[in-house]
Amino acid sequence: MAVGIGESVVRSIAAPIFGSLLEGGGRAFNQLGDTLQQKIYLASKQYDQSYIERHGILKVLGMREPVLLESIYTNVQFLDHEAVQGFESIEALERIYRQRNQRSFQRTALPAKHWGLEVANQQQYLMVLGGPGIGKSTFLRKIGLEALKGKQDEGFQHECIPVFIELKGFRSGRINLEETISEVFRIRGFPDPQRFTLTALERGKLLILLDGLDEVPSDRLNEVITTIQNFVDRYDKNRYIASCRLAAYRHNFRRFTDATIASFSNNQIQNFIYNWFSTEPERGRECWQKLMSEDYAAAKELTHTPLLLTLVCLLYQRAGQFPTNRATLYEKALRVLLEEWAGEKGIPQEIVYKGLDTKRKELMLSEIAYHAFKEDRLFLSKREIADQIEQVLKEMLPREQYIDGITVLKSIEIQHGILVERAEGIYSFSHLTFQEFLTAQHIVGDRHRVEDLVAHYLTDSRWREVFLLLAGLQRADELLLQMESLAKNYIQSPNLKNLLNWAQQITSGSESDYKPAAKRAVALFLALDLTQSIAVDSARVQALDLDIDHVRELALEIDESLSLDRAIDIVLIRALNLEHAIDLAIAIARKFEELKIFQDVNFTLLIAKLHALKAKVPQYQESPSARRIFIEQINQTWLDAIKLRREWIRGLSRQEVSALDQYLSTNLLIVQCRKAAVRVSPRTWSLIENGLLQIEA
Repeated sequence: MAVGIGESVVRSIAAPIFGSLLEGGGRAFNQLGDTLQQKIYLASKQYDQSYIERHGILKVLGMREPVLLESIYTNVQFLDHEAVQGFESIEALERIYRQRNQRSFQRTALPAKHWGLEVANQQQYLMVLGGPGIGKSTFLRKIGLEALKGKQDEGFQHECIPVFIELKGFRSGRINLEETISEVFRIRGFPDPQRFTLTALERGKLLILLDGLDEVPSDRLNEVITTIQNFVDRYDKNRYIASCRLAAYRHNFRRFTDATIASFSNNQIQNFIYNWFSTEPERGRECWQKLMSEDYAAAKELTHTPLLLTLVCLLYQRAGQFPTNRATLYEKALRVLLEEWAGEKGIPQEIVYKGLDTKRKELMLSEIAYHAFKEDRLFLSKREIADQIEQVLKEMLPREQYIDGITVLKSIEIQHGILVERAEGIYSFSHLTFQEFLTAQHIVGDRHRVEDLVAHYLTDSRWREVFLLLAGLQRADELLLQMESLAKNYIQSPNLKNLLNWAQQITSGSESDYKPAAKRAVALFLALDLTQSIAVDSARVQALDLDIDHVRELALEIDESLSLDRAIDIVLIRALNLEHAIDLAIAIARKFEELKIFQDVNFTLLIAKLHALKAKVPQYQESPSARRIFIEQINQTWLDAIKLRREWIRGLSRQEVSALDQYLSTNLLIVQCRKAAVRVSPRTWSLIENGLLQIEA
């Protein structure tokens, strides 16, 4: 993605504006003398190029090469400021979030879309708000680039020269915006920069971009705000766009319209990825497809902010895949927000208490995340979090006489954006992924917490990501052995034991090279498929609540070379077209014959018997009972062929099905934790894998 930074991407508006303003603004550019005209032209070109080099390229998060901002820029959307207002209670937030049945807390844009450029064209005075890494600075820089191009049909509609001012520069010294702007023009070689600056300001020919109000030191903030307000009042014909982190914005800029940047929608994420990989479109499509898969749901959650989406793209670009250890990705993302982003922007982090470093912040956040997650709470009150902060920091920083938890909370929200105020006085972690990762961090290394996790949450889908992250944060032998031990407790009834013993016996010593545990999983898949097929009554199927995809996925996770697609679903033989049902049953038999997973099963004979049944298919006009009897003949033919006794599956109670489902889902999680683990001894894993889906003798 290397770019030619020296190549101009704008058609300068600066030269004609400068020309019209010099000498009192009475003459156009082409009426000036040749020498002055040449000076203005060269200075304008230098101004354009300087803006591109300073504000039109990106090089963040350890990127090896810079990229043009416009090559990856994705249009942003704004929320109505009223849409950011809160809910009446924590309970209301919890209820709304859970009703949505999705991972992300993020707000997407309103149905009435407010595109960024559209808002910038409409509002003369605009305050851009949002969390860390949401794209505030990038938006200001992009509007500046659009202004340099001059008026275009779909571009910036005002003839203004953009001046980008980083407010963090006012950390010391005298604050004088006129001098700051004049110095920008002087450095670029413009004639008489002071007079030009005042003339341009008085005639409203500047677009002044004030970036990072939250980056001004707190002891100078009031002075900077007063200076800006007075400046805007004095030169009110110009256009202004300022930016500030939402958590730090507690001011009333009288003339400014507040607009909050919305988190990226799926379409914006896709566009960003495709732009990023524009020279490698196939890799871009692969990246997007993986993010959309269930396996990367937690990773995709992070990509709703441009900063962390950039991190994801960088990692994928370097390796051609996401980190196999998911904890690596989330730890990197957390580290970016805790320290790297402020460092890259050159913003010294204000220290609330001596000794409250990044590691202590992380430990403190981990404890808050763990207790909230254990109580199944996503939203917490400000006072509740502040009390937890004070309690933790009293232990971490015993020399501090007085610790104000609310001050620390506000500092973390403003500087890092990991805790976010969702409504007045109600907070949550910015991403559920961060809460899960921090929860896992609090558990890791504590034997009692690990035992509690396995004992109480092994089959709770809400904790699945925590298990996977925990495996990726430590040597996972003990965790996996505890999970395996508990999983065996689900197989207690004679029917379930008989079913597992059958799967072992029918696959043991078979011809294929698939892993033995994968063979047993395939056998169980077939048995459960037949269970559904035999339960012809739909109410009975619903009551059993069988999910054969669990065991299908388990087979594929154990042995990735296995081919087990959704087409081999015997339950489909309940179709109205019984002749088609027979054809399907025959095709499934042929597929299993190819897999060579079963030992001593004569699939040739099975296929011959199914062909014989095909000649006896009841006609459509025959009675329903005749059709049911025929379906039973198909099922029995299968049962006889694979030596599976009907009573083992026909008599399964709802409790047995539930226990089997928990057993299979736990085994699936064990295999997935193994893949996510940073380290597992070969001996431990061999012991676990060999025992999967087996009853101990």
